[in-house]
Amino acid sequence: MTTKEALSVLIVGGYGTFGGRLAQLLADDRRLTLLIAGRSRAKAEAFCAALPAGAARTPVAFDREADVERQLREIAPDVVVDATGPFQLYAGDPYRVVRAAVALGIDYLDLSDGTDFVKGIKQFDDAARQRGVFALSGVSSFPALTAAVVRRLSADLAQVERIFAGIAPSPLVHVGTNVIRAIASYAGKPLALLRDGRAATAHALIDAMHFTIVPPGRLPLWRRRFTLVDAPDLQILPELWPGLRAIWTGVGTAPAIGHRAVSALAWAVRFRILPSLSPFAALMDRAARLLRWGEHRGGMFIAVHGMTIDGEKVERSWHLLAEADDGPFVPAMAAAAIIGNILTGHPPTPGARAAATDLELADYEALFAHKRIATGIRQTPPPGLPLYRRILGDAYASMPQPWQAMHDLDDKLVVEGVSRIERGEGLLSRLVGWIVGFPPAGNDVPVRVTFQLRDGREYWLRNFADDEFMTVQEEGRGREERLLCERFGPLKFAMALVLDGGRLQLVIRRCTVFGVPLPLALGPRINAHECVQDGRFHFNVAIAHPLTGPIVSYRGWLVPRQ
Repeated sequence: MTTKEALSVLIVGGYGTFGGRLAQLLADDRRLTLLIAGRSRAKAEAFCAALPAGAARTPVAFDREADVERQLREIAPDVVVDATGPFQLYAGDPYRVVRAAVALGIDYLDLSDGTDFVKGIKQFDDAARQRGVFALSGVSSFPALTAAVVRRLSADLAQVERIFAGIAPSPLVHVGTNVIRAIASYAGKPLALLRDGRAATAHALIDAMHFTIVPPGRLPLWRRRFTLVDAPDLQILPELWPGLRAIWTGVGTAPAIGHRAVSALAWAVRFRILPSLSPFAALMDRAARLLRWGEHRGGMFIAVHGMTIDGEKVERSWHLLAEADDGPFVPAMAAAAIIGNILTGHPPTPGARAAATDLELADYEALFAHKRIATGIRQTPPPGLPLYRRILGDAYASMPQPWQAMHDLDDKLVVEGVSRIERGEGLLSRLVGWIVGFPPAGNDVPVRVTFQLRDGREYWLRNFADDEFMTVQEEGRGREERLLCERFGPLKFAMALVLDGGRLQLVIRRCTVFGVPLPLALGPRINAHECVQDGRFHFNVAIAHPLTGPIVSYRGWLVPRQ
């Protein structure tokens, strides 16, 4: 294959939610001419003017409801990308763009997530092969990315039995009006899927599961509730992995109150109180624009359950975290990757099909590297693995050996060192310190910590110059999944283990008092980290509260007792 020096790409819906982001992903490549198309030429012109320098760009007026073949003949692009939608609601001839592109010998991509539309594109396979062009549908997170991830996760498995996937958009990013319209069209209606090895149905936006997205060593998303959505994966992935017994795809939007409200409306469709939520799509869109609070972060997960050639059961999951506005770029990355492959002389093979076999995860990873996107793989740990290894997964190995020596606990470990302790001066601060049992202030205080493993929990007995206090650490469950839970008397803190340049930061994500959840704004402030300096394990912990001020801080070093 030879590389291309120039390529013109027509993006229909090029100033929309995902078409616009595709244009941004391609904008710095001077080999490209981007034809930004939509019904409004004025909007296309404004969008082109805002793109960064690099690729040539031309605004184009394009109406997919008009004479598509005539428009494509006049524009004459090398590739056309349909980024409009909702594909579930296309009326008349939904494949008019596909049909015209194939007839004119133009390569075609779309960002459809509609199952019927994506599956139906194979009707153009013979015509596309005869014209020597490709027509790929579903060039998006579902199914292009999910299929690529499943291949990575199952590379050494003899059998893939279950696949679960979900997208969790940032609550501060609007997913797009067309996405809302698509969801409204099928909410509460039955979707065909595999369950327990049999064809089954489940109801969209009602059937639910919970999942915590957290690449190893990263700050997790808050645990989300995911509800079933229509995605091509439900029908296409079982064809790629024969013997699959279950598949499920969902969305986990935030804040939770909005997601619960849509689920409640979906129940009204389920019980035929309402025929459809489509008439409420505009209201749902406005509500989504108003319900905008929470962390400005999004994510995605794909989990695979399978079996090795030796008959061992394996559960693996791939996690993606996207910071701020970078999440909505992910659905557009498949098209960007394919266009990049065309430029380097590796275009998809001719034919019409769902885009489930045309990209690998490595194609995405090259694009992730240019965004604030972190990914990682987790596998169900074997029994008896130390607590911190279980929570950190593969990231554990990146920490220095003296740090690992403190946390590779299999029974009992005693370590010794020196610490500096400071205590708050206020009455409330001293009272809290006395209740918990924090040691008095001092410099160069001898410290000994005894770690004891019992029933999967770690008991940490800290001795500062003969003043002792104990905490208990364990792996979180439910809302505290993937977190380290530490108990100080009646207090329990659920903390994320976040790695940052060889340092472990412990970040509070949840706090309870006598088992009752406490709003983080009302809870104590804990700044805690561990690292290795001069070949020794160092710790630094500071605890304060808005009402009391500083309560205690202690920092120092430890080494195993000889």
